Amino acid sequence: MAIGVLAVGGVLVDAAPVRASTVAVDDPAALTAATAADEARKHVLKIAKSGLPAEIRTSAWNALRSTRGDAAIADWLAPGGGHDVARKRLSDTRSRNREFCERVVRTHPVGFSPEVRSAAERALRGSDADRAAFVKTGYATAQQRDRTGRSAETEHRLLIADRHRAFVRGIAMGDPGEQVRVAAQWALRAGSTDEDVAEFFGYGWASGAALDIEAFRLRVTGAEVRRRHELSMLIARVATAEAALRSSPGAAQLRAEAEGAWQAVADHADGARKAWIAEQATATAQAEAWRSTGRVSNESADEVWKHVSAPAEARSRDWSTEQVEAGETAGFWKVMADGARDNKNRVTG
Repeated sequence: MAIGVLAVGGVLVDAAPVRASTVAVDDPAALTAATAADEARKHVLKIAKSGLPAEIRTSAWNALRSTRGDAAIADWLAPGGGHDVARKRLSDTRSRNREFCERVVRTHPVGFSPEVRSAAERALRGSDADRAAFVKTGYATAQQRDRTGRSAETEHRLLIADRHRAFVRGIAMGDPGEQVRVAAQWALRAGSTDEDVAEFFGYGWASGAALDIEAFRLRVTGAEVRRRHELSMLIARVATAEAALRSSPGAAQLRAEAEGAWQAVADHADGARKAWIAEQATATAQAEAWRSTGRVSNESADEVWKHVSAPAEARSRDWSTEQVEAGETAGFWKVMADGARDNKNRVTG
């Protein structure tokens, strides 16, 4: 029986997906492999539909649409495979410039940074050279035009009080997001002005938050890709050990090898489950922080909070989604760990 997730060295008898529901229940290794293959495909589909950079999402879709079935998914997850290739593309200057322009559009509201927002949108509609020019000088130039405009228009001038600086200081010291803390620290750096603090509320907070969620998604996705690949290798070891044991059921050494193979799967799955529980806690803290920020912003009549509500609500939704998905993934790994332990006990007798 061909099990796509057991692809080792690129050799497969059949590349078509093997669903767990079609595998005989008297072949625990094949059933475990098929279940892992089912879940790997679902995980890659989740990546394809996620908020990750386009390079990774497109690569995931290509793997899902491949006529090679589970073999394509296994290759995509493997070291040096589709995911890793897509990640490397992110470091390409053109990709980084486009991502920067897109982030500026998402985080700089027209009401606070009209010049920056307009320049970023033009760069996105333009060429690679246009985006490079925006990153190099265009952003700073447009930013200065916005500052000049806000200074000239009394109704757009934000009055920064000590309480605003104190609030930003608290964020700089205790926000759960590293990039948000960096943005707050920059707003309060030596020599900073009221305009720097106003810009933190206007877009710096949102920009740092966007970087934090992007970094989280990239980190957990990369770690899970490696875990899924390692799982496939461990299941291949289980299949080999189980086949050998069936040929010589009385051999103590072969029984010990099968026990050890199942234990390795259980240990790996336990470690993955614990890692996802920790990631869920991270997402929970972020979601709650942004819900709290949204409440403060919505309840405040202070003009300085005007542009905080929308990004706060968006980030709260993002982190709540990550919280749920982390719990679901931890649940998958628990099922894998429990099943592996049950099979070890079966082999032990």
